[in-house]
Amino acid sequence: MDLGLKGRRAIVSAASKGLGRACAMSLAGEGVDLVLNARSEDALEATAEDIRKAHGVKVTTVAADYNTDDGREAVFAAAGEPDILVTNPGVRQIPGDFNEWDKSDWQYWLDVHFFSSLQMIQKVLPGMRERKFGRIVNISVSFIKFPQQNFAHSHSARLALSGAIASMVRDVAPDNVTMNTVCPGFFDTDALHTNLHNHARRGNTTYEAIVENRLQSVPAGRFADPSECGDLVAFLCSAQAGFILGQNIINDGGVYQGLF
Repeated sequence: MDLGLKGRRAIVSAASKGLGRACAMSLAGEGVDLVLNARSEDALEATAEDIRKAHGVKVTTVAADYNTDDGREAVFAAAGEPDILVTNPGVRQIPGDFNEWDKSDWQYWLDVHFFSSLQMIQKVLPGMRERKFGRIVNISVSFIKFPQQNFAHSHSARLALSGAIASMVRDVAPDNVTMNTVCPGFFDTDALHTNLHNHARRGNTTYEAIVENRLQSVPAGRFADPSECGDLVAFLCSAQAGFILGQNIINDGGVYQGLF
């Protein structure tokens, strides 16, 4: 299926690994030129080279911290006039007791999961509206719909972004700009397995037991391949997807649970 994206330009953050890399690869497969961002220069350059070899698109890399003003400015400057923005904070969630958090702790997670994406959206949005085409997809997490214990800080910040997007999209839809939030479940990434090992240590159990427990909650009985998320994001960026506005799309183990 031709998604009508050839020659478009996209920004993808946290693109060196995991879901960010998968989104970049799927967009490149549709002929989209890319500006990729991550903090680790070596991993980012390796991903960029893999994408160039696989799809022959132009790939520009910006090794910087997306969660800082300077980092976002560098990414935006490299992109010129992007048609697509895929925001992906790339910061692993850390559990904690909310009774021990002070304002600075809450502010950190708001900066990472809310303000960083919102401020980049504000940078790209005017040009998208003027050119009458724009696709913005925010990578969140399914737990904003099914919150976990001890993650109130990150879940609430991600939920704030989802709510803002659902409201903002009504203003930009007449200009052929869509904004969506994708909420992945358990995907087979390095980050997932690191988290599962950490869960096992905290729970004084084995990694294998944690994996079995998690798979019992996945309808498909498996961890999803990152390419499934990448392909979904590419579709949401297509010309054909202009009717999908401000939705939270949940994916768990390859089974799409619906639009909310």
